[in-house]
Amino acid sequence: MKFTLSWLNDHLVTKATLDDILALMLKAGLEVEEVTNPREKLAAFTVCKVKAAEPHPDADKLRVCTVDTVDGEKQIVCGAPNARAGMTAIYAPLGAFIPGLDFTLDQKPRAIRGVESHGMMCSTKELEAGEDHDGIADLDESIPLGTPAAEALGLADPVIDFEVTPNRPDWLGVQGIARDIAAAGGGRFLVTDVRKVSGNAECPVQIRLDAPEACPIFAGAVIVGVKNGPSPDWMQARLKAVGIQPKSLLVDVTNYISLDRARPLHVYDAQKLLGPVVARLGKAGETLDALDGKTYRITEDMCVIADDSGAIGLGGVMGGQSTAVSDETTDVFIESAWFDPLRTARTGRATGIHSDARYRFERGVDTHSCPEGLNLALALILEHGGGTVSKARIVGAPVVNPNKVTFYPADVERLTGLVVKTTEMRRILKDLEIGVEDAGDAWYLTPPTFRFDIEQSADLVEEVARLI
Repeated sequence: MKFTLSWLNDHLVTKATLDDILALMLKAGLEVEEVTNPREKLAAFTVCKVKAAEPHPDADKLRVCTVDTVDGEKQIVCGAPNARAGMTAIYAPLGAFIPGLDFTLDQKPRAIRGVESHGMMCSTKELEAGEDHDGIADLDESIPLGTPAAEALGLADPVIDFEVTPNRPDWLGVQGIARDIAAAGGGRFLVTDVRKVSGNAECPVQIRLDAPEACPIFAGAVIVGVKNGPSPDWMQARLKAVGIQPKSLLVDVTNYISLDRARPLHVYDAQKLLGPVVARLGKAGETLDALDGKTYRITEDMCVIADDSGAIGLGGVMGGQSTAVSDETTDVFIESAWFDPLRTARTGRATGIHSDARYRFERGVDTHSCPEGLNLALALILEHGGGTVSKARIVGAPVVNPNKVTFYPADVERLTGLVVKTTEMRRILKDLEIGVEDAGDAWYLTPPTFRFDIEQSADLVEEVARLI
């Protein structure tokens, strides 16, 4: 799981430095694997301005460019088809290491077909900052000469990569990470109430649950007249920072909410749906042409999302090609459902599909997060893509709330040797959003719906101990 420092600050008010955050994560049990600082990785690269781009005298596909750089005016031979006068690009000086090509430029100018080249202009792929390899990076002309490349590409944030233990699926969202860092003393967790997005018209897509044991709750709504263009720059920058290439507003919003709240969603082109959307078990002989371009055989044990045309998705794993959104999509149906973890895991293993949705659902998604996830998606799409939203349609109900757990505060010292004041225990449990009923020697605690690992007093002792 990866996240950036500024993303964490959406959910955490703190004065902690990066090193402080890393120490607090270790204290809370989040094992940090790697920290990448794009500013350091891309320190050699800066923004340049192309003054002229003339044909190479001895090579049709090369241009000889006159470029204003932080090192003054340079002559650079460039083979990119988009190199032109007036563009704003990224300059690599002599001696710079090009990470995407795994080589270092010579310290001295190099003659290319008889013309000296004093450095290089790079694509985002060559900088390992994107997938654009059809030409050099073509930046907004308003970016000043000499701006660090990391800043110009929106990659100035440190990226933290850490290992998520199977018992803590809430850590698969930045919000969950912030909650535990706050409980460890790292600041104040920002509790954000998600505003309900209300429409006037009824949702035109009917929803039916034929297999509530596989999908007990399904929330959905339609937005008509949306413009599925690029997502906002801030969203694209965050997705790129954690290794996800932005695709379009509709797809990026679902990826963003999955990473931010550990709440997977799926979007369908509403005009491609035939009849009601049904969550059911698979039928013998069914197949799915999935979004990854492969066709999968469906078994009777799998949770299938279907319409009158047949299977259009594997619940909690992957959607299908037949109802996929595209740049031309104007009417979108948003799915926010909850799928049984064990069935999701079996489907994933049987098909061999590795998706972010599967990764989260098989570990356990907050059972009460369907309406919140839907409203977040509706708000973001309406803000950046426009359109008119329908009323939400919610079918089924969340699985039962977690049972209360009897916690004996004396167990903390008995099992760990730690002497902890009851006021401190109460603070930690409250910060973790665990409901507390104090009955003296025994407390009756209600775990939040995103915690599936709290079943007995010893589990709560562990919560107190790891955060002291």
